[in-house]
Amino acid sequence: MKLLLIEDDLQAAEYLIKSLRDGGYSIDHSPDGRDGLEKATQGRYDVIIADRQLPHVDGLAIITALRERNDRTPVLILSALGTVDDRVHGLKAGGDDYLTKPFAFAELLARIEALSRRGTALAEASRLKVADLELDLLARKVTRAGQNIDLTTKEFQLLEFLMRRPGQVVTRTMLLEGVWNLHFDPQTNITDVHMSRLRNAVDKGFSRPLIHTVRGAGYVLKE
Repeated sequence: MKLLLIEDDLQAAEYLIKSLRDGGYSIDHSPDGRDGLEKATQGRYDVIIADRQLPHVDGLAIITALRERNDRTPVLILSALGTVDDRVHGLKAGGDDYLTKPFAFAELLARIEALSRRGTALAEASRLKVADLELDLLARKVTRAGQNIDLTTKEFQLLEFLMRRPGQVVTRTMLLEGVWNLHFDPQTNITDVHMSRLRNAVDKGFSRPLIHTVRGAGYVLKE
């Protein structure tokens, strides 16, 4: 498990780094909020531990910046500010947990483990996979066999709809309702046009097509 500790109290940081590494964790450290935000946005961490009061950029501003980027990495806030209002403010800013200083190291470990499990579950729920095609809902990214696939917003929504129903025949009516939110047939070939573009993006250059037309019924995504 890889952690990021953003803590300006160097003595406290040194103790936490040693203790966490002794526990088998990989940990990076930032001594101020500006550096911490840069590390958080450039690296991949299972849990971020951030002091609330930091030089340059405070802990809550870091969390807000991450959430605005749609980064859902679990964040544990450490703070000497421990009133109910302080904790509520931290959680409303996007923090996942709030631990008041001073704290027991055993409690910190337990909270890190709980946040890691939550983050893993979130990551699994936000990724769809069919064969070698993967869709990441949080990063809004699609890859096939490791190659990036650029899609428009509507094509992405269309692919998500199909990938949530692998092997199931999806009718044009289902697509109009589920992707375009149309509860009537506009008598256009809108679904066919977008599906043709999506199929070209997903299947072109690969030996095995994944998107298939079911004559007289609709489409199916399958190996």
